[in-house]
Amino acid sequence: MSDHEYGGNDDLSLPKATVQKIVSEILPASSGVSFSKEARDLLIECCVEFITLVSSEANEISEKEAKKTIACDHITKALNTLGFSDYIPAVLEAAAQHKETQKVREKRGNKLVESGMTIKELEELQRKQFEAARERHA
Repeated sequence: MSDHEYGGNDDLSLPKATVQKIVSEILPASSGVSFSKEARDLLIECCVEFITLVSSEANEISEKEAKKTIACDHITKALNTLGFSDYIPAVLEAAAQHKETQKVREKRGNKLVESGMTIKELEELQRKQFEAARERHA
């Protein structure tokens, strides 16, 4: 499986700091185990390769179903096809959590509309708040 087989791109990566944070949560300093930068970089490469593999398989599945959007179902089918069926429960749980997070974001609504104020009123309120902040910090 070469990078070219999946339309690989050397620019694809994951944020090093985020990966390091995840690793640090799994291997706390108190465990006495350290994780080298080279190991972190290798882990990132493996993760990118895994994501590429699964997304390519999911894309093929969605194309066979004449769908233009890869859905969660396509991901779970791809995981099963590739022999990663043990990951499916965790993926479904993460998808459910993501869905709940999105619902909360949608409920927040539009602050402008919910304020009940006109743009002019909001601009005046903002001007007054900036003025008050300047006076406090002068």
